[in-house]
Amino acid sequence: MLSGKNRSDLTIGALVDIVLKKDQPTGRLTRGHVKRILTKSPSHPHGIKVMLEEGDQVGRVQAIIQE
Repeated sequence: MLSGKNRSDLTIGALVDIVLKKDQPTGRLTRGHVKRILTKSPSHPHGIKVMLEEGDQVGRVQAIIQE
């Protein structure tokens, strides 16, 4: 399982667990498929920011699920 801190590990349509801004205090994860990769830099210590296909939710990738 990849961490989601490196942009190169992510692909459009990948299944990921993200933490939404509102869930950061609790660390609750939301699972979905990557619609857009929003972080421009090659890596980010808190996870690459993405938009999910499901409800256009935006958050930082905590894990990339290998299907």
